Amino acid sequence: MSSVAAPEAAPEWDGGWWVRARRCPSPNFGPRPKGVEPSLVVVHSISLPPGIYGGDEVERFFLNQLDISAHPYFEALRDVSVSAHFFIRRDGRCVQFVSCRDRAWHAGVSSWRGRSNCNDYSVGIELEGLEGEAFDAAQYATLCDVLQAVAGGGGCIDVAGHEHVSAGRKADPGGRFDWPQVIASLGWPHRCFPEAVVASS
Repeated sequence: MSSVAAPEAAPEWDGGWWVRARRCPSPNFGPRPKGVEPSLVVVHSISLPPGIYGGDEVERFFLNQLDISAHPYFEALRDVSVSAHFFIRRDGRCVQFVSCRDRAWHAGVSSWRGRSNCNDYSVGIELEGLEGEAFDAAQYATLCDVLQAVAGGGGCIDVAGHEHVSAGRKADPGGRFDWPQVIASLGWPHRCFPEAVVASS
């Protein structure tokens, strides 16, 4: 899969920032390796506390501003510095934390089709949700909009779940994520998606 061709040059981009997302810059990012452009999108799910939606805790977490004392679960997140490029809320609203020109800290130890360190060449999209629970229609609509924007006009890009790039370590977005719907909505070649989800579509 070839990498996306300079999406920031399109009208809907501003220096790697998608103009349809609310910009909320995270300090948790770094440069991509020289000459490396995104060729993969990794889909995640997150909610803080787990299963609780609508608050500002995820944003605060990606900004290193989470109040650890606010919930017992948060103690496990003390001194954890992570980010994603995008966060899509249950109602479809989208927040962007890192420019797509830069490397967000979302995939961790990971590999896609024999290539390690997915953060180097991927865009991370977090859906507000919990693995094992369903996602909302508005989230799928926004997700497909973001994917098409990242891929560029008429193009496509590889798309995988965190569970596919960090098998055995991560399980999100989970079994109730509707891969067939995403594949059908995008109309992209099956080669852009994990073989396991294509086989079940």
